Amino acid sequence: MRGNIISLRSVVDKWMAPTSASSIRFNRCTYSTLSHTRCVRAESLGASGRLAIFFFRHDDGSWRVFPPPSARPMMRSGLEAI
Repeated sequence: MRGNIISLRSVVDKWMAPTSASSIRFNRCTYSTLSHTRCVRAESLGASGRLAIFFFRHDDGSWRVFPPPSARPMMRSGLEAI
């Protein structure tokens, strides 16, 4: 379902509340080739100090502050209907 995609810009605005006086730097994180997790580190330096938050890309295309769930093993029946 692609109707509820949360963009990286909207998530950064929500969590970091950037102003014209503060700038935000983005760094792409390295990820394991097995998990295919994509993440970005956003860092802002404001009057209250430095703030860094990791944002993770989920399979539906949205960005969130928590990583997507890992794939879990599934059991299947060896018999299929003919």
